Amino acid sequence: MLCPRCNGPLTLSQRQGVEIDACPQCRGVWLDRGELDKIINRYDAFDQEDERRDYQDYDRKDHRPPKRKSFWQEMFD
Repeated sequence: MLCPRCNGPLTLSQRQGVEIDACPQCRGVWLDRGELDKIINRYDAFDQEDERRDYQDYDRKDHRPPKRKSFWQEMFD
């Protein structure tokens, strides 16, 4: 399949059960029907889990939770 923006070849990858078409030339990201809904549902679940972890992993010396990759870094890294 070709990129709608630059006509370069798209590469297909799967991240957390979501198929993502990406263009290595223009760095565009394209989603099929329903894929954005899957991302939103996974983000909501990640956000709820993240809140629980913040309280469990709270480091009293630092007074802040440890840094982790964000949902978006996990998805598109």
